[in-house]
Amino acid sequence: MANNFTRYPAKNVGTTPVVLVTAASATQTTVIGLTAANTSAAPVTVDVYFTSATVNYYIVKGATVAVGGSLALFGADGKLVLNTGDAFTVVSSAASSIDVVTSVLQIT
Repeated sequence: MANNFTRYPAKNVGTTPVVLVTAASATQTTVIGLTAANTSAAPVTVDVYFTSATVNYYIVKGATVAVGGSLALFGADGKLVLNTGDAFTVVSSAASSIDVVTSVLQIT
């Protein structure tokens, strides 16, 4: 088994959902951190969710991120295990308004 710590960045995320990571088969995928930074000149709201079998499960919905601020999810004792085929996704309320970095542990 190999343990791989990986980051998945996404620049200028806006109103179109962006899949940050999709869990591959034969791989244990655990999201261990996510930071979404507001790069716009106005407050925005952010949704973070995963999709499993076509159903969206929200981690946070409509979280406000202030100008120059960030939203940090997971870390410490909080983690999200993704099953094969699950997609971890982020979307913002405004076009090209957030930069996102997701940290993942993948065990193969």
